[in-house]
Amino acid sequence: MKKIFFLLLFITAALTRPLSAQVLTKYGDNVGTLDGMMKAYYDVVTVKKGEMPSYQRDSCLHIPDPRVGYVMQKKDGTKALHYMTLMEYHQLSDASLAKEGFVEAEISRKVEKFGSIYHIWSTYESRTVAGGPVTARGINSIELYNDGKRFWLIAWYYDGESKTNPIPKEYLK
Repeated sequence: MKKIFFLLLFITAALTRPLSAQVLTKYGDNVGTLDGMMKAYYDVVTVKKGEMPSYQRDSCLHIPDPRVGYVMQKKDGTKALHYMTLMEYHQLSDASLAKEGFVEAEISRKVEKFGSIYHIWSTYESRTVAGGPVTARGINSIELYNDGKRFWLIAWYYDGESKTNPIPKEYLK
């Protein structure tokens, strides 16, 4: 009798335990979990030399008409935000990514969440080839929405590390 009780208890626990959400885009990106979405976020911009990033794949991760951008230091030392549509970003960056190759990887993440909205501080490092020397580091500021089934990128922009703009230690843990 004890064996049947424990067997039923085990089966009940297994059936009522939440399953890991796996929602795949047509490109195989798991957007059902935060880790899956962040993996897809970095994978979509990682391209081998001579290959082009996929705007179609990237757009499957985003809400319609998202905004993206980056902070640049101007010649006079002041900063400027370049904020644009996802399509404009791809038109601006894809050729240069394909020319040299581009590998970007997350090295640290800070998550803030309220209800269905998420803000991610994602520290990255970039290379031209996997395993090659680091060519840049910085932080992506990413806004996400979870509709109960999957995550959607709403907006993101980044700022690069420099001698005058080092990454704070708390964003490297």
